[in-house]
Amino acid sequence: MQPLKELLILVALGISVWELKRKFRFQTIDYIILAYFVYTLLYVFLPVGPLPFLEKAVSFKSTTFFVFVYFTGRLISLKEIYISKYFQFFLVVIILASVLLVFEILTSQHFQSLTGYADFNFYYYNQEPEGNYGLSWTFETSTGLKRFASFFANPIEFGAATLISLSIIAGLYTNDQYKFKPNTIGILAIIATQFSILFALSRASLASYLIMIYIYALVTKNKLILRSIYFMVAAGVLYFIFFLFVLHPDLYDFIYETITFTNPSSVGHIIAWLEGIEAIVKQPLGLGLGASGVLASTTGGGTGGENQYIIIGVQTGIIGLTLYLAAHIYLIRTCWIWYRKLTGKNKTLCLTLLLIQIGVIIPMLTSELESSAYISYVSWFLSGLFINVVSYKSLIPAHVSSKHLESQAAKI
Repeated sequence: MQPLKELLILVALGISVWELKRKFRFQTIDYIILAYFVYTLLYVFLPVGPLPFLEKAVSFKSTTFFVFVYFTGRLISLKEIYISKYFQFFLVVIILASVLLVFEILTSQHFQSLTGYADFNFYYYNQEPEGNYGLSWTFETSTGLKRFASFFANPIEFGAATLISLSIIAGLYTNDQYKFKPNTIGILAIIATQFSILFALSRASLASYLIMIYIYALVTKNKLILRSIYFMVAAGVLYFIFFLFVLHPDLYDFIYETITFTNPSSVGHIIAWLEGIEAIVKQPLGLGLGASGVLASTTGGGTGGENQYIIIGVQTGIIGLTLYLAAHIYLIRTCWIWYRKLTGKNKTLCLTLLLIQIGVIIPMLTSELESSAYISYVSWFLSGLFINVVSYKSLIPAHVSSKHLESQAAKI
């Protein structure tokens, strides 16, 4: 089943190309992403790095497959996608994930212990079971606290998936007057995200969760949320100082070690980052595909650790990293510029994508997030769909009414 998801994307892309009815107009982001793809493809054929052709091709696939996902969204007919309907499915996913999380907490049992997670990693990725729970170290903190992942691959992916859900909630239930009005499913989903982000114990995702709420308040100019955030930050600091070390000493130690960078996981990340940065400085054109990331870790090697940006920089050098960063920066900037110009479902898509792109920045510093199909596929498909909206709207004459525009071009 591993290649099935990729096959479905390729089929969807092929159908989109076949059914394309209007002239495709390239945007700046299209050129950036295509340049990244072509540039990375060169590393498959050039004699860069020690790995054979087949392994470099596998690494190329894992590093660049998001390009196919992006163009699937970029080419798909807007009339075929009803964002408000399908966004509800994502909320159902996070709600179901939180229900399973309750089972894990009540039984103090990782769901992955029942599904053969350790066996899968051993046979497919040559990774021995690690940690006190026979899974991997990512399922626990340095103080022994369990980190849960529900039915996701690991707590890091679970935390990042929670960010996707939070972005969708914000976009789906914020109307054109910037009022947040969730229905029953929305309220349950909000509770589910808060519950999930807490027990995933992913520091990067938790930080992003709070930052996304703050960005949302800034974008929508919601003074109530801004004031609430400032109050909660102040209250949280007091709670941490006066109560946390008494009520939850293990969690206190975990947070303290994180802040002071004395946590073994944090120290490990920093050391790996420094090694990766040093490798990029020494080899600005890269060490070759497979020199860093998941493929490298299966052979017991690799440079750069779990950092999406450094992994790309180590493999394809400064040029590849620059193109990858340029794509993300362009998307954030474009969403920020267009948000107040759009209405209806286009506005929903824009806000959702903006929060996703901002939300994944920190998790990418501590994980190879592109290896998560759920996170990568959702973010890049929505990116392509949004650029499709923007490219169409940029061609609409100024005299065309917004109502006509919504009825003809925004049925998504």
